[in-house]
Amino acid sequence: MKMMMRGSSSRGSSLAHNHWTNISSHPPFSDFNDINNNKCLPGQPSSSSTKINSKPKTLPREHIDRYKRGETHPVSALYQLSQVLQFQLDMKETVTTAGITGFYFAFCAVIDGVQYKTGMGVTKKEARAKAAELALEELIASLENDGIPSDVSVGPPPLPVREKDSTIPEVHSGRAVIERKNPIKDQVPNVVREMFTKLMDSYPEFSGCGGTVAAFVMLSPAGCEVVALGTGSSNTKASPAPTGRILHDSHAVVTARRSLMRFLYRNLLLFFSKNSALEEKSVFQQDQTTKLLSLKNHFTLHLYLSQLPKGAAQIPSQLRLNPLSISAWEVNNQIGLHAVVEGKVFSKFSSSYEQMGSHVVSMSATDKIMQWQVLGFQGALLSHFIEPVYVSSIFIGDGSCSDTRGMEMAVNQRVDGITSALPLYYCVYRPHISLLSSAVPPDAHPSQKSLSLNWSHGDLLVEVVNALDGKSTEDSPFKSSPALASRLCKAAMLSRFNLVAKEAQREELLTAVTYREAKMMAKPYQEAKSVLKSYLERKGYGQWVEKPPISDHFSM
Repeated sequence: MKMMMRGSSSRGSSLAHNHWTNISSHPPFSDFNDINNNKCLPGQPSSSSTKINSKPKTLPREHIDRYKRGETHPVSALYQLSQVLQFQLDMKETVTTAGITGFYFAFCAVIDGVQYKTGMGVTKKEARAKAAELALEELIASLENDGIPSDVSVGPPPLPVREKDSTIPEVHSGRAVIERKNPIKDQVPNVVREMFTKLMDSYPEFSGCGGTVAAFVMLSPAGCEVVALGTGSSNTKASPAPTGRILHDSHAVVTARRSLMRFLYRNLLLFFSKNSALEEKSVFQQDQTTKLLSLKNHFTLHLYLSQLPKGAAQIPSQLRLNPLSISAWEVNNQIGLHAVVEGKVFSKFSSSYEQMGSHVVSMSATDKIMQWQVLGFQGALLSHFIEPVYVSSIFIGDGSCSDTRGMEMAVNQRVDGITSALPLYYCVYRPHISLLSSAVPPDAHPSQKSLSLNWSHGDLLVEVVNALDGKSTEDSPFKSSPALASRLCKAAMLSRFNLVAKEAQREELLTAVTYREAKMMAKPYQEAKSVLKSYLERKGYGQWVEKPPISDHFSM
């Protein structure tokens, strides 16, 4: 989870004085909407000009008691206190402490620029929770021992801190590894190979669909399994239409991601089924404070790609983001945003792209992965119900690929520095990116490259889509209707969204008339998306391509 952060500041009496002054001016929030709406409190005076008008309120006892009873997640509880006490908070990724062996992630809470104890876990979510617990332990102890002073003018005792340790190095790779191989790296190719082989054995006539494969793998206490899979390497020639029934992009990772969304919708229906046995089967758990769902503890998501995705990930190995070693134009041309037109990739800075005219354009697979690692793979509609879903690892089974440097630069480095500007729950989630052996055989039937196959956990049949027209093929094992609209199309997603909203008793979501309206109602997601696009353009990576609005103006 991401929190707002500012530069280091001292813990003098003036800072403590401002904490209690702000409490006097702004009562504690009561629900999730307050968290979102008051990230920057309107009309709040600066600390230098704040005047004390009344006695301070009592301790945020309700929030503390809720946390102690286990009703609030540690990270949520820490954020709530930061809102009430008006301190700046960031959950910072760091390194494991000395003497710890094995593969662990490490985080620490940074309160007004000062680092607290490091929390570790086998997943990033677990490490963040532990770091929040350690910070809360010190923070709550101090608040309860010292209480709120009767006279604000003398200032409360300073919040508990540790001296900032400047010797802790910053980790940019998104992981802390101490001489141990990541065990899931051995499991991923095996489960992907097993699932892909099973599907191809069942439908040998579509074996040529497997030229480029992407799969989402979920690791849980029960084991490791593929939950969504997609193939494909092209996008449609069809013009945008206000029906929501055409797939514009059928590249493997896009197809797999939309299949993942179907898996998430299926699990939301299990959770909201009001049947305890079915709810237990869901991969989700609910935060009692925000009512948003998240993946259960010890559940992590991982992405397998059979090839480096199109776009900036395929940057030449000799290229450096160093203006002294290469022309600024070439850097922009290679590491900037890329667009795909009828399967061909163009830099946003190239003259060839400018000549595309009215062709249907999609962002490259690399750029979309970068976007999803900031906004989450769930998309706008699902963000009404769940926290952002990120992948912890990206595994590339491309025998022709010698390093992951381009992928690291494209997915992680281009969005360095954006986290503090994002709304609650959104962050730059740095996946562990590595190479492994191929899990799928090379494409033996080039004539089927225009076909795209999709499957998600729970499906009885695969669906085969003609990527060029964006619809299911006549001989697809699964066909949703005589019109051949794919089960991955926007209209199908809106139908699932409405069904989940009804089961979750979210009546306000059912008032949305069009697909676009339902998306725009997800305000934190739209804010994060706007921040990301503005950031990329400001940094010189280019302007994000938006599909014509007409493609979203449809209703069920």
